[in-house]
Amino acid sequence: MKSDVRYLLAEKMAGEITLSESPGKALKKWRMSFNIPQGVLCEHLQVSPSVISDYESGRRKSPGTAVVGKIVDTILSIDEANGGKYIKKFAKILYTDIDDNVIYDIFDYASPVQLTRLTELLSCKTLCGSLNQLIFGYTIVNSLNAITQLSSNEFNRIYGWSTERALIFTDVTSGKSPMVAIRVTPFKPRCVMLQGIEPELVHPLVPKMAERDHITVLCTMMGIDEIVDILREERW
Repeated sequence: MKSDVRYLLAEKMAGEITLSESPGKALKKWRMSFNIPQGVLCEHLQVSPSVISDYESGRRKSPGTAVVGKIVDTILSIDEANGGKYIKKFAKILYTDIDDNVIYDIFDYASPVQLTRLTELLSCKTLCGSLNQLIFGYTIVNSLNAITQLSSNEFNRIYGWSTERALIFTDVTSGKSPMVAIRVTPFKPRCVMLQGIEPELVHPLVPKMAERDHITVLCTMMGIDEIVDILREERW
């Protein structure tokens, strides 16, 4: 891991939280991205269990820059104490270029978005899983190139800054290969969207694998260029 990864991460996290129109929601995004329960964060900050909950829900006035800095530093310290799993993951994003022929588009929301909003925009059909979920971003991935060109560690790049996202795999033939790739990697998305295939043509193993990892699977017949244009033009 490069020596300035922690500093760069802290800078990005604190800046996003402080400048967000909903600082509490941005704080929640980063806490969840590091898989830290509210109670654990409060314990390390030595504050009442309700403090973080009140910030994230908007019941408490947005924290100032000094408080945000302390919270961010504590999140990173907790991860370091647990082996730095998520810091290492984000380091790959900070220091690795994204190939245009693998990832067509990647975007992270400052505040969570209902999955139903994405499904409506892209005319999706549900294969399995719940639509009653929040996501923090999306990635549009060339299915074949991602599977053939990326190692298991590089595959984690498609998650951007949060695994709580929708992975949109394009030019899918059966949907099995993307789900197998996800199955054998440590990080799991909230949702997988299969582009270019109807639900009845999806491989029968796909919903079985998805259910084991609690992943919602959707299908869309919308064209790739149209998907990219719609998502880029949407005001998130």
